[in-house]
Amino acid sequence: MFQCTECKANIDVELDEVDEGDILSCDECGAVLRVLSVDPPELEIDEDSDDFDEEEEEEEETW
Repeated sequence: MFQCTECKANIDVELDEVDEGDILSCDECGAVLRVLSVDPPELEIDEDSDDFDEEEEEEEETW
C-alpha cells in the first residue's frame, strides 16, 4: 500500500497494478504523485504536473 507524501493518507491501489513512473492522485488532499518504487512502495510529488497547472492558469489569465 502506498502512503501520500503530503497528507500521509493511505492510497489504496494494488501493487501489481502500478509500475515505476505511474501517476497516482490522493483522494484525501488531491496531491499528484509519481511512483518511484513498487517494492518498497515509494511515492514523490509529481513536479511536472504542478508546472503544467501553473502554465495553464497563466494562459487563462491572459485571455
